[in-house]
Amino acid sequence: MHRSAPRLSRILACAAVPVMLVAVGCSSDSGDEKDTASSASPTATEPTVEPAKFSELPDACTSIGKKTIESLVPKAKTKGGTPGTSSDTVTRGSCSWNGLDDNGVKGSQYRWLDVGFTRFTSDQALGSGAERATAEYTKQVAKAKASEGAKKVADAPAEGIGEQATAVTYDLEKTGEDFKYATVVARTGNVVVTLTYNGAGYAGAKTPSGADILKDAKKAAGEAVGAVGEGGSGDTGTSASPSAKAPDKSDDKSDDKS
Repeated sequence: MHRSAPRLSRILACAAVPVMLVAVGCSSDSGDEKDTASSASPTATEPTVEPAKFSELPDACTSIGKKTIESLVPKAKTKGGTPGTSSDTVTRGSCSWNGLDDNGVKGSQYRWLDVGFTRFTSDQALGSGAERATAEYTKQVAKAKASEGAKKVADAPAEGIGEQATAVTYDLEKTGEDFKYATVVARTGNVVVTLTYNGAGYAGAKTPSGADILKDAKKAAGEAVGAVGEGGSGDTGTSASPSAKAPDKSDDKSDDKS
């Protein structure tokens, strides 16, 4: 028995439905895979700065050995040194010594020694502690070279002291006498060490040798830098905001001729 044409069309249409559903299903699966692949792609992360090497500073007044102090500053007024003032000793510290070695009719020898430490933490916005210390190191070298009234200014690398160091020497006339100066600026990790040593002869005494002043300054600076490594090290992390507030400028209260 033959079926009519309209009825046959309806049967063929129903038979095609499962095929269409399968096609739709495949299309839907393909889209899910694309979405999954897209969501699994890694997202960019902000780079972090290198943690600071040192988390604290040594006691400035004990950073240089007693024998060295006795040799460089004979008859020091305060053998233990006079600490500078700072509202943030974790970030900055300093100490100074001065003394006049009176030799009667042979005249007198005056010496003054000062050592200062500045520490920088790593900061996401400002950079790593080492980078910030390097900028301060450059600044302190320039400052030493621009000392008011200085004559015969010279600078040279100070080998073997910290990661980088520069020695600046110059002559300066004060209180009617000729002073010989040597400033050694050094950086170790995230800490900058600035040491200044000077001397003069009074009452007819011979002016000290500039080479001797420089040699002694380098010796003391080497000890001060070494003291940094003996303190605490390793920041636990980086700061999301500027590190410790700007330290006050250290003031030396001692009665000196520097």
